[in-house]
Amino acid sequence: MRSVFVASAPGLLRAAVIVIPFVTLALGGVARAEEQVALSPLERAVVRESEATAAAFNAGDATALGGLFLETGELVDEAGTVHAGRKAITELFAGFFGKFPKATVELVVDSARPIGEALAVEEGRRLIAMPDGEASLVRYVAVRSKQGDRWPIASYQEFTDDPLPTAREVLQAVSWIVGDWVDESPEGRTTISFRWSDDGNFLLGDYTMSAAGAGEAKSTQRIGWDPVSGQVRSWTFDDDGGFTEGRWDATEEGWVVRSQATMPDGTTGSATLVISVKDADHFVVQATDRIVGGIEEPDFEVTISRKPPQPTGPSK
Repeated sequence: MRSVFVASAPGLLRAAVIVIPFVTLALGGVARAEEQVALSPLERAVVRESEATAAAFNAGDATALGGLFLETGELVDEAGTVHAGRKAITELFAGFFGKFPKATVELVVDSARPIGEALAVEEGRRLIAMPDGEASLVRYVAVRSKQGDRWPIASYQEFTDDPLPTAREVLQAVSWIVGDWVDESPEGRTTISFRWSDDGNFLLGDYTMSAAGAGEAKSTQRIGWDPVSGQVRSWTFDDDGGFTEGRWDATEEGWVVRSQATMPDGTTGSATLVISVKDADHFVVQATDRIVGGIEEPDFEVTISRKPPQPTGPSK
């Protein structure tokens, strides 16, 4: 977004990032809890098998899912019910898809460790989402058995976690931004206005930027909660076609935001923002690691202030 956070076109302060941005997970895909820098052969194999599991589930293919288990494999669901053998597991999934044909799954692989040369233990989290917004998150442990180049599941067990928090419950941590804000400087003026969405699942922001000789530019932002990654995420859209996505990590003083942006001409940008909430009416943004089109931009710091209440006229 265009604002005080990442510079671009001459005469206009343009953002590649905004105040509240977060981890991208492809819908129905597999996420890794940590960045993959150098995965071991076992980790790569487990990720490959998990991706196949997610793909089969999201295609509603019970036979393909059953084929990812050993013939003698077993599945223990979150209620403790044991489904033994590939045939029983296939029938379990077929029944599920019959009732919930549009359900999707996301898997987060937290770890994979070998037990000897032919067994591996995989631990992670499984999120099943329904079209109406309902979701079920559980932890799982899978024991895999090496069969040639494949690692089919010998045993899979789910463990119920605490109930998923609602998006509104999580976003309360950033609800301090609701209201009207302003940043004024010699370079220009930015007004910010945030509100809750009607359903309470998102925070919605509007930005208006003006700079001498550059006219007015606007951006909108939607802030939400990703239950799989366990992070708040935001999406920002500029009126010129640019857009930004980022990730947030909480600190004692506020947040650290890492974000990526794409400009209308295809130029990309990134930045790290340190957001410090000073009081109910002020927060400070420190921008570092700013890269626009492969060029480093200088760090900076700005203070954003809440707009004072509008004076009311005399009562009649």
